[in-house]
Amino acid sequence: MKIVVIGGTGLIGSKVVERLRAAGHEAIAAAPATGVDILSGAGLDEAMAGTSVVVDLANSPAFDAKTALEFFETAGRNVLGAEARAGVGHHVALSVVGTEKLSASGYFVGKAAQEKLIRESGIPYTIVHSTQFLEFLPGIIQSGTEGDTVRLPTALVQPIAADNVAEAVARHALGAPANAVVDIAGPERDSMAAFAQRYMSATGDGRAVVGDVHARYFGVELASDALVPAGAAWQGDIGLDRWLEESATARQPARA
Repeated sequence: MKIVVIGGTGLIGSKVVERLRAAGHEAIAAAPATGVDILSGAGLDEAMAGTSVVVDLANSPAFDAKTALEFFETAGRNVLGAEARAGVGHHVALSVVGTEKLSASGYFVGKAAQEKLIRESGIPYTIVHSTQFLEFLPGIIQSGTEGDTVRLPTALVQPIAADNVAEAVARHALGAPANAVVDIAGPERDSMAAFAQRYMSATGDGRAVVGDVHARYFGVELASDALVPAGAAWQGDIGLDRWLEESATARQPARA
């Protein structure tokens, strides 16, 4: 099959493209660097010609409400419109576990708008809801930094490695449309503060981590279960310890 991967040069996209090509498919990495601009629409129709599946991994350049909503609505309409014109049979989108619970976050409002466009497009789809990536731990830690202390929510997380995200996305791209949301997560569940402490200890960061139920996650106070799957979820096989051993990202201290 010909499969177009929007955001195919990014962290997840490059891994998805690699997996799809290894399976014998024609995987096209669509990004501004390859001549496809999902905000202007430039190059989209040409990329979609003869395409069976589109995997949308594009992300907003900023998390504020205005930027995120404009990005996801504009990009969503352009991509889905090009798919409809080309007769694409399956739209796979990567989104986030908890999107429906975090309407106080402008970013999640944008993701919810993106998902609504997909559901109403008439194109068969699969929306993959992922938990936070292990690769995001340094950024999460930095967001909670207060001098020599890191203050983070006690809300539960179940972080997943980028390799496992790519594995799941590629599998859904090659499968039948679910016409539903499917959840994916990592193999371990604990508080955000506890994961941060494990990461920091492993990378030699001696700062104290304070777990605070009222600490904000990028501006939003979290319910304890807001970022973990509510029901069954496919689980990756890479936990924090294995990721720390294998990942180059993991060996970088979280301190800026």
